[in-house]
Amino acid sequence: MKRKIGSVLLLLVLLLLCGCTKQEEEHEYLIYYKNMDSTKIIPTSYEPKSQNGDELAMEMLNAMKEAPDSAELRQSIPEPVQILSCKQNGYMMTVDFNEAYYDLGGTEEVLLRAAVVRTLVQIDGISYVAFTVESQPLTYQDGGTIGGMNADSFVENPGNQINSSLRTTLNLYFASEDGTELVKETRDVHYSSNISLEKLVVEQLIEGPKTSGLKATIPGDTKLITISVVEGICYVNLDETFRNQNNEIQEPIVLYSIVNSLAELPGIDKVQISVNGDTKGKVRFTEDLSVMYERDDSYIRTEDSIEKNKIK
Repeated sequence: MKRKIGSVLLLLVLLLLCGCTKQEEEHEYLIYYKNMDSTKIIPTSYEPKSQNGDELAMEMLNAMKEAPDSAELRQSIPEPVQILSCKQNGYMMTVDFNEAYYDLGGTEEVLLRAAVVRTLVQIDGISYVAFTVESQPLTYQDGGTIGGMNADSFVENPGNQINSSLRTTLNLYFASEDGTELVKETRDVHYSSNISLEKLVVEQLIEGPKTSGLKATIPGDTKLITISVVEGICYVNLDETFRNQNNEIQEPIVLYSIVNSLAELPGIDKVQISVNGDTKGKVRFTEDLSVMYERDDSYIRTEDSIEKNKIK
């Protein structure tokens, strides 16, 4: 009887192994190339030789530098641009380019970025891709850092370029004049389609309120290093300037200005803030950075709270 049970278990293990192998063989990768007009990117089937994350990423990047088989497509990464390295750190893959990257034109650069990101996020364990140039974070023309990007960071509109302008309405939370409450400000924003909504929200918070009597909760010269959303959690990485907060604004108001504003977006349930990638320490004195915070409406100004303030 024991031999029979052992044989059955062995057979089940073999079947499971065969099933896993079959799934791996059936996994299809896509390489994204540019169309001849350089207005959009087109996926093409690709069978890689590598299995390791870094090696697979480098193999796929090198393939993007080569001329595709189809005469209707063009290489995604032009010849002057060289790939210096690609390294995986957790769910993030960082690709380092040479200085020739900054010679790319606006549309060409956005298409390259979209092609690389959409190609690499297919690798198991990679949710976001960040770019560096000669080991320095890739920046916009105004000096702002372009953080981690995923496939949703790029929106393609039929008949238009991939970096077309979009419009959205954001609900942002700023501090009341006395710094004890959150006040909602609804704002219509035009933005480039290659910017994620979570990035847009934090950038608008840094810009400060447009309504008279409200106060900004984040110092205006704060830099957003990276921002990403993984399984409902938004990870916000700000630079050291974030600590230069207005002490007249209560600490929970600073924290939940960010948390509640981001929680207005679909798909975000929790928010974790870090400073220069470090989640140790406090937002100021009491609120731990290591905590993943959920939305808290108790700090938002209501009609009752307005009446209480009048009585005071």
